[in-house]
Amino acid sequence: MSTISRDPEADVRSVQAQINYLLPGTDINRRFVSAGVEVNTGSYGPFNVTIRDARTIRDHFTLDRQGFVLADCPTVIEDFYDKATVDRLYPAEVAEHVRLLTGADFVAPMGWMIRNSGDISRYQPKDGTPYVHAGGVQPPAGEAHIDTEPSRADRQARALYERVRPGGPGYRRFIYSSFWRTFSPPPQDCPLALCDHRSVGDDEGVPNVLHVVDTIPEGDAMFAPMNDADQPAAAIFHHNPAHRWWYFSNMTRDEAILLKFHDSDHSVAWRTPHTAFWDPSFPDRKPRASVEFRSVAFFE
Repeated sequence: MSTISRDPEADVRSVQAQINYLLPGTDINRRFVSAGVEVNTGSYGPFNVTIRDARTIRDHFTLDRQGFVLADCPTVIEDFYDKATVDRLYPAEVAEHVRLLTGADFVAPMGWMIRNSGDISRYQPKDGTPYVHAGGVQPPAGEAHIDTEPSRADRQARALYERVRPGGPGYRRFIYSSFWRTFSPPPQDCPLALCDHRSVGDDEGVPNVLHVVDTIPEGDAMFAPMNDADQPAAAIFHHNPAHRWWYFSNMTRDEAILLKFHDSDHSVAWRTPHTAFWDPSFPDRKPRASVEFRSVAFFE
């Protein structure tokens, strides 16, 4: 007697929502970030998509198959708006979670940021204080993207390793990732959507160069000559109907998503497009507050 294996993805609940993708027509793609505002030179448009809820099949997802995973990751941080405490305690906590989830030998913590879908004006610098991107409070990211792009990832990882691991034995593989936690009560109004790596072509994505500024430039100044080559850059995506989107509804503060920005091993899932989206499916939804922490896991 044969046994029919049922696809665990077949019967999950889903949400009809919109995701912003890059529209054709922009030759210079830059993202200017200042206090409480992020402006792209590219034009983006909303596309209707199906976003499947992975909550009931969370164990089906792995870093090497889809490029992301939800895990139970308790935190000692009581107030993520207490920057000094987060700076002091959270990097080591995240590094240990990432080490356990990836199996890496060494994890180098990087920067972190809070995103809040509500009113963030009270968290912004006052009295002309220069904007500092690390540890800032920004609105949710608004388009399909990955926070690095392939041509820059190796260089970024090598420079980080040499800085934090002087005299180290070297590494054979690295995973650049985001450790993403929501600390507001569920259900969140603007959760994180994650694109299954298996539905994304290796040749997809174009660079979007990051410039952190005190004042957002306007008009032609946004396209003026700048030192783009040495700046960090994200990969941004045009719409592809083959993309398969997921999210984890009703996340709690002791859960976290680990998602890959770039894995140097391309024989497995090596990157995960993602974006915030407005989830209309819960009538009692609440503003989303989340903290994302970047790191690079090295396999020595």
